[in-house]
Amino acid sequence: MITIHQPRRLVVGAGNISQVGTWAAEVASTLVIATPITSGFAERLQLPGKLTLFDAIPGEPDIATLDAALDAARKARPDLIVGLGGGSVMDVAKLVAVLWDSGQSLADVAGPNRLAGRNVRLAQVATTAGTGSEAGIRSLITDPGKGSKIAVESPHMIADLAVLDPELTYSVPPAVTAATGVDAMAHCVEAFTNRKSHPMIDGFARMGFNLVGKYLARAVRDGEDTEAREGMMLASYYGGICLGPVNTAAGHAISYPLGTLLHLPHGLANAIIFPHVLAFNQPVVSAKTAEVADALGLGQGLSQRDLLSAARDFCAGLGIEMSLAANGAKGADLPRFAADAHSIRRLMDNNPADMSEADVLEIYRAAF
Repeated sequence: MITIHQPRRLVVGAGNISQVGTWAAEVASTLVIATPITSGFAERLQLPGKLTLFDAIPGEPDIATLDAALDAARKARPDLIVGLGGGSVMDVAKLVAVLWDSGQSLADVAGPNRLAGRNVRLAQVATTAGTGSEAGIRSLITDPGKGSKIAVESPHMIADLAVLDPELTYSVPPAVTAATGVDAMAHCVEAFTNRKSHPMIDGFARMGFNLVGKYLARAVRDGEDTEAREGMMLASYYGGICLGPVNTAAGHAISYPLGTLLHLPHGLANAIIFPHVLAFNQPVVSAKTAEVADALGLGQGLSQRDLLSAARDFCAGLGIEMSLAANGAKGADLPRFAADAHSIRRLMDNNPADMSEADVLEIYRAAF
């Protein structure tokens, strides 16, 4: 059995950020959650009433970030919360929407289906094409004390409105476009090859990774290619849908310590790891892996070694630095990373091929 949750309203198309204001016509007070960069789009929302802006969201938001955003919400007492940014912003927006006036704490709601409800409207406006957070019911916050991520999952976090306006991604730098695009692809591929895979989710996943194969290189090459930017936003959205009923697997588990401990951006961490897990899983899900390889133009009938090489070349060809060492990792860090990644059973148990802690360490070493 699967259950699919999607935003109650989805608006797709260039210049459509102003639809938020039209939709929110009677709202008296809005809290917009953003980064210092994405806050520049706030006026384009054309929101009525009082607007409060909280734009102190870093790349990997932690508990202190969430607490500060909750404090801003309690002062503003909004009728509407808007997440205006990438996955980090939208994840915080979800949690603020459900926690600021609920009497529940983050500790109370960690895990699946522990939220009491939500009393404010929630709009999500994506400014990157990567996480698909605007489509989903899950939020991740870093616990710096434990060096791990806290996952919250609930249908109460689904957006009332999601907006995919490719014009908002024009200014995303090529390196970020590339890394977040591979993250979107990884969501689709890890759901597609998952032990919990489902024919309906396979359909969303196929649409997603085929769009990546068609449009990611174009979006990296020309940031104002509207067709490519919109195609990547749809790929990201489809990946977000895949996360709810099926979720990711070893690729994301192995990426998480690179974010929490090495402080790499989530998209970059996933891009570095993606080729290694794709090749590792190939013997167990060969037909589906071949379908992914064909969509990305990697070639047909590839051996594990050739698949790894082709997938790594695909990512590197987008301008992604694929070496962990070049991204600041130390060889002595790798066993800690492997232990942490292997312990994320909610994802590791989804992987089609069994993966030992030694296997995880070998992947880190191969990516080093």
